[in-house]
Amino acid sequence: MTSQVEVKKKGQSTKEHALMQYQNTDGHFSLVRFVFSRSAGSVEPEFTVLCRNFRLADLVTIMNGFCGSFSLFSSARYLTSNDKTHLWAALTYPLAGLMFDFFDGKVARWRNSASLLGQELDSLADLISFGVAPAVLAFVIGFRTWLDTVVLAAFICCGLARLARFNATVALVPKDQSGKSKYFEGLPIPSTLCLVGLLAFWTQKGWIEAEQGVPGGVLTLWESKIGSGEVHYVMILFGAWAAAMVSKTLHVPKP
Repeated sequence: MTSQVEVKKKGQSTKEHALMQYQNTDGHFSLVRFVFSRSAGSVEPEFTVLCRNFRLADLVTIMNGFCGSFSLFSSARYLTSNDKTHLWAALTYPLAGLMFDFFDGKVARWRNSASLLGQELDSLADLISFGVAPAVLAFVIGFRTWLDTVVLAAFICCGLARLARFNATVALVPKDQSGKSKYFEGLPIPSTLCLVGLLAFWTQKGWIEAEQGVPGGVLTLWESKIGSGEVHYVMILFGAWAAAMVSKTLHVPKP
């Protein structure tokens, strides 16, 4: 009974420590404002912190999300203008996001400023750059049937589930002597850049909807006047990749 109480107290202490991080105001950058209060007939400026706990590593992580967001906007511009320059920009931004995703951990260790907030930011930014952006790119180049979008939506959701599981179970993964996890449980979501690279290759060859058409052919599961029963064979690749991301038995060694 005593051991159970001690474990419970330890868990509460850990949770309180994590939450106390949000009370600190020693972030590397923050938004401030002037609050004027009259005292004895004079106006004295006071600073009130509006955004707390944003460290330098968090800024690098946010740039990852910024790149993913710009990829989405570039995809939208391509759809409205049919200007291939925007498509190439959309294909390039996730790669820039990977660069920021690589360096945010380096900066956090350099500044010794890892935080719970940074971990959550990293997952959200990864979802945009390596989950939503690749799926939208696949839609943009020509995988646009109703079943295609079902598979692409599932692809995004599997990326979301993979990131949530990582945050919840990272402490349970075996560690090496330096404290780093020995392996990834399931494919890490940045691996979807392999699919972005494939889409870029097809774009270079002109194998996109606006030119020669997307490769692989179409499977018709049921007849429909609006084509809702059609799915491209390439979606098998996206579906398999999604399944690999949420796999519990697939262990990918960390470099």
